[in-house]
Order: sequence, then C-alpha cells, then structure tokens
Amino acid sequence: MAIRYQLIRRPPAAVWKVLEQPSCYADWVVGTHETAPRDGDWPQLGSSLAYTIKLGPRRVEGYTLVRRYEPPRYLELEARAPFGNARIAIDVRDWGGESLVIVDEHPLSGLGGKLHNVVLDAVIQLRHRDMLSRLAKLVERQSPRTAGVEEAAHE
Repeated sequence: MAIRYQLIRRPPAAVWKVLEQPSCYADWVVGTHETAPRDGDWPQLGSSLAYTIKLGPRRVEGYTLVRRYEPPRYLELEARAPFGNARIAIDVRDWGGESLVIVDEHPLSGLGGKLHNVVLDAVIQLRHRDMLSRLAKLVERQSPRTAGVEEAAHE
C-alpha cells in the first residue's frame, strides 16, 4: 500500500487553504508543472485541473479530477495521464491543533495498474515523502505562526 503521512504544524484550515488553491497545485504535487483550471470550480466535486508533466525533453499532458470533496477532512482525486490513472486520497485530521495529513495512492489503470506491486508502492512512497514535505512547507509559509502561538502549541 502506498500510504504516507505527515504532521503539519498548522491547523487543518491552513492545509485546506492550500489544497483549495489551484495555483498552488504544482507547488506541492511532485512532477506536475503548468497547471490550469479545466472544468468547474476547484476543488468542488467534478472539477478538474489540467497539468503538464516534464519527462526529460518531453511534455505529457494530463488532468486531475475531484472525486470526493468533504472539507475539512477528505479530498480524493483521480489523476489521469496517457500512461494511466491513479486514485489519490488525502485525509486531513486535526491533531492537537496541528494537522495529520494522510495520503493514500493506488494506480487504477494503464501501466501502473498492470504493474502494481510492492516495488511500485515503494516508488510512490518516495514521491509522497517529497510531496508531503512540499505541502508542509507551503502551508507553513502561507500561515506563519506568531511566537506566542508556537510556544503554546509545544507546551
């Protein structure tokens, strides 16, 4: 299973503020470049973002579709690209005033679906480690804590 979690030292509302900004998508999703609205109002159910993936000198077009949108807890996405589709579930939990973010990704079709195994899950885990680290940095940069709040959170 390709499940990974990250503690983000901000409340869930700060995480959702980033998840709901289509302009931030490429900043935290590893490998994604040049995002643009495609359909609907991101991240409402059924909305989507178009994106470009750079593979060396080549560019591959794809899009991400919102399959479940239940703020402030769940966001489930389906990433679609020419080489296959994947389900990405994001669960944002309140963790003592901070956020425990859990990402669960599984290939649905295409090459990833056919070759899905423990090795592929390990590669996805590495990608998620970077993705969740980027998300944490972006959330923490957009929602800075004041010194008093920072000290109270760690007492």
